[in-house]
Amino acid sequence: MPYWLMKSEPDELSIHHLQQRGQARWDGVRNYQARNFLRSMQVGELFFFYHSSCPQPGIAGIARIASPAYPDPTALDPHSHYHDPKASAGKNPWSALDVEFVEAFTHVLPLARLRQQTELAELALLQRGSRLSVMPVSPAQWQAILALR
Repeated sequence: MPYWLMKSEPDELSIHHLQQRGQARWDGVRNYQARNFLRSMQVGELFFFYHSSCPQPGIAGIARIASPAYPDPTALDPHSHYHDPKASAGKNPWSALDVEFVEAFTHVLPLARLRQQTELAELALLQRGSRLSVMPVSPAQWQAILALR
């Protein structure tokens, strides 16, 4: 089973918001490579929930893919921050999916700590210039991160 890492700004959706809700829509992905990763995800696959653009960025927990990808409704909503004026109901290039809560870590695993782990040197998140919000995680990287909890 593939593993993933997905980034969210905690003021928009945090691991604790997801914990309270149980399930939420993951939307607003506006990078084609990240979108393609999103579309390849299968129900039941796990991902690290990464808090980004916040005082302490890092891995905050684990969630699960709860639905196949579907057209992202925020692309069509003119009031949404993620509105795409080129998208239409007949041609929406963006995808969303539903996710469900699995686990919140006691402490966020900070980016600096992840960078210190030699077994994570190839993790896409740690590559210079990487700005993807959705990325694959190898089974070995998954286990190395789990060991840091």
